[in-house]
Amino acid sequence: MNKRTNTAQWEEKYQRWRIAVQKDGVRKQFYSSTPGRTGQREANAKADAWLENDIAVKAGRVENVYQLWIDDLKLTTSTGNWKPVESRWRTWVLPIIGKKKVNTLTDRDLQTIINKAAAAGKSRKTLQLIASDLRAFCKYCRKAKLSTFLPEDVQIPASARYKGKSVLQPADLVKLFSVDTTLYRGKRVHDDFIHAYRFQTLTGLRPGELLGLRWADVQGNTVNVRRSINIHGEETQGKNQNAIRSFVLSGLARAVLEQQRAVTGTRESVFEISSELYYWKRWQAYCKANGIDRISVYELRHTFVSVVKTLPEGEIKELVGHSQNMDTLGQYSHALTGDAENTAQAVNAAFLKLLGNG
Repeated sequence: MNKRTNTAQWEEKYQRWRIAVQKDGVRKQFYSSTPGRTGQREANAKADAWLENDIAVKAGRVENVYQLWIDDLKLTTSTGNWKPVESRWRTWVLPIIGKKKVNTLTDRDLQTIINKAAAAGKSRKTLQLIASDLRAFCKYCRKAKLSTFLPEDVQIPASARYKGKSVLQPADLVKLFSVDTTLYRGKRVHDDFIHAYRFQTLTGLRPGELLGLRWADVQGNTVNVRRSINIHGEETQGKNQNAIRSFVLSGLARAVLEQQRAVTGTRESVFEISSELYYWKRWQAYCKANGIDRISVYELRHTFVSVVKTLPEGEIKELVGHSQNMDTLGQYSHALTGDAENTAQAVNAAFLKLLGNG
């Protein structure tokens, strides 16, 4: 068993404890930003755990351990979950750290991956997903006793921004709720999915949640979101643990749903959409036929958040199925025409009230 012969030292410049140890020709450093002797003990404990654990012999290269990890994901998650992970790793991770031993990974290795993706213009959301993948992989390695590495200081560059999204502007919203026809072979016909477009815009449902909605999920004025159909046609419980939720219908949403009930009757599926791709194609055709700036069906969800953004953020999170630490308004809310003027009027009214002129 390897024994530590030194102790962590405080680095005033970085405001942290640091200790460097070596085992089997491999030198590693461990840190703690906790002040006082508690932080020193934390750094020492990390070094001791690495020295005492016979990991160096078992540890493989990242590219090999990654394959075990992704195979495990394939067994335990849906195709819609592991395929994007596989794509991100093939593009951004393996070319940089694929040949490294998993027990030699450092925060700097992971940060290099994030920085290169950022330099290539990837959005903040993509960078967050890559970072999440890396943390999940490191956790897998720790549980498999292949490494003790726990990423502590991997940051998303401040310059990274969410990818620009579009939403329906007021004029296009008016068209959506007043025109129920599209073009088919040059002729104007009723669009069978018009209630789906409207309902998604009025509720903020994800496209997969819309496809998965059953009449049995609608109890009076309450909608219970219980499932989602992903782009591969697989039924899942949704994107995350917050996806399973219930909400009360607004008057407009309830009216649209009743119009749809008159179409499908007692059949199981509410909107009877065969696939997300088909739904997207129909929506694009509707936009083109009616002179609406084309956005994706997912951006109908962004439109909902943009319209209701004056509600308390906590209420919006519950409606759309977001966790408390999700930046819902930052990522989903976008400017609507007239927002700046409305804000100016609100500021003016507030000052007039304070000055006794309101």
